[in-house]
Amino acid sequence: MAKKTLSPFRALYEEEKVLPVIRRSLTFMLFGNIFGNLWGTICSGGSTAVVGLATSMNAEDFHFSMLTAVTQIAALFQIPFSLLVNRTHKRKRYMLTIGLASRFLWILVGMIPFFVPEGTINFRVYSLVFLIGLSASMGSVINVSWFPWLSDLLPDKIQSRWLGGLHMIVSAVNIVGGIVIALLLDYLPPETKYVIIFLMGGSFGIIDMICFGFCKEVYHAEPKKLKILEGFSAVFRDKPFRSFLIYWTVFNFTSLFQTVYMNPYSMNVMGLSFTQIMIFCNIAGAVSAILTVQRWGKAIYRYGTKNVFLIGGIGSTVCTLFYVFSSPGNIWPTFLRHIVGALFWSGTNLAASNAQLTFSKEEIRPTYIAIFSCVTSLLGSALGSLAAGGVLELFKATGWFTGWFDSYKALFVFSVILRFVTLAIFWPTLSNERNRKPMDLVRGILRINRE
Repeated sequence: MAKKTLSPFRALYEEEKVLPVIRRSLTFMLFGNIFGNLWGTICSGGSTAVVGLATSMNAEDFHFSMLTAVTQIAALFQIPFSLLVNRTHKRKRYMLTIGLASRFLWILVGMIPFFVPEGTINFRVYSLVFLIGLSASMGSVINVSWFPWLSDLLPDKIQSRWLGGLHMIVSAVNIVGGIVIALLLDYLPPETKYVIIFLMGGSFGIIDMICFGFCKEVYHAEPKKLKILEGFSAVFRDKPFRSFLIYWTVFNFTSLFQTVYMNPYSMNVMGLSFTQIMIFCNIAGAVSAILTVQRWGKAIYRYGTKNVFLIGGIGSTVCTLFYVFSSPGNIWPTFLRHIVGALFWSGTNLAASNAQLTFSKEEIRPTYIAIFSCVTSLLGSALGSLAAGGVLELFKATGWFTGWFDSYKALFVFSVILRFVTLAIFWPTLSNERNRKPMDLVRGILRINRE
């Protein structure tokens, strides 16, 4: 008699007759993602913890753009790392050395006020930017290792549904972790709370890397020595992947006009606490994702990524307009934007993850992933962050938007306009792996769980 398991993926594994050693590896991949997402809740350029620490260091508006942009600029290192992974097939070694060191650096972040003196130039903020940038540069090896590694472990037919289950579980864990982190940020003593918080964040990141030490290294392609120009040429000749790359890059660029400043705006203008931001932003979004992400996984499997990009993109874009109705102390625009918006962006994010695997060629997948991350990070996220900072400074300098409709709200509306232009111009160029139309998805999404 087969041994029963409590794994939520059991039916998928039995459907594709996944071997026990692969199931075990996928379980550790899951745990790695859980701890990695807890790490990301604390340790990302735009997290509430980083925004709070930067605010305590008297950071200015443009500094927040830098904190987001530096992590994206560091994606350049994914190119040489991807060539190294393609050539050597030693993902586990790189994750447990370079990746581990990148996560350890976050333990030092909370200690910056204790060993970096104040000065005329804000040395503490720039030290924060430097440490985050160094960690992100070293961490580039993680992205080009784990995602292709996962794709080699995961059978194609259960790919989108497994990723949907992964997103649901990670979101559920993030709810509990997010509340605890927010409460600590609100109630720990100001002089020590960032030391404690980033010690926790760095530790979560270290555990994430250790989980990969228990995963079996599987490769479907032989090691391949590839030059940088050859890699770029192979990716950009691939029309379906190229169209997806351009679309997601531009979409990320327009998204950063709102994303960079939502936490600073909620904290410094609306006057919300860490706990309120965590509950009404992160937790609300996570709850919505849990309720919908498996449906999106099934939708991708049946209707294709292109249709999910359109419906998810329209819905998540419109929800940004809730911020137009925000005011100091008013939590409802924040709550509605995140809980309704997450119903849609959980689909677009899942579609983007699935598309990276669907449209990349197996034999040089690390190079595909690296170039994708590099281009979308630099030309999308980093450039979008810096452009958002520049536009916000322009709005403030000219005094065009004051009073109720302030510069931040103008920036959010500008982002909405840009995203609709992006959908109108670039969405039609995408390829779809299913011969279905957007209206098929609209008619089918509500009954997916009953089919």
